Amino acid sequence: MSRALRFSVDPRDIPPEKAARRLGLTLERFLELLPQLLRRGFPASDPDTGNYDLDAIDAWRSARHSRYLQSVQSPTQSSGVVSARLEAMRG
Repeated sequence: MSRALRFSVDPRDIPPEKAARRLGLTLERFLELLPQLLRRGFPASDPDTGNYDLDAIDAWRSARHSRYLQSVQSPTQSSGVVSARLEAMRG
């Protein structure tokens, strides 16, 4: 007997209920706020499936606060700061 391998697939396109949950909202509240969200650049649902692109939602969420995210240093930037401080202490 042959066994088929099964892999877990996390869908990237999600129904409105899950899009609402991603924003921490009930479906009812999400649908109520949707016109305002769309005016602010929230990604529209697929015209055929009605599903929302999860990556696009996450990108939209991050873009709302890009000036704050830009101020957070990456580990490589932080290591440069540490090196500079150590040099200053030595010299």
